[in-house]
Amino acid sequence: MQHRPTSVGQASRIQGVTSAAISLLLVYLKKKSLQKPS
Repeated sequence: MQHRPTSVGQASRIQGVTSAAISLLLVYLKKKSLQKPS
């Protein structure tokens, strides 16, 4: 089954998703938002 949560809060409630995975997701999203557009 594939999930497509619309928020980090929803992602954190998916069974099997750890707090470490959420932390990595937040770091990835932050880095992506700071990148300059190509």
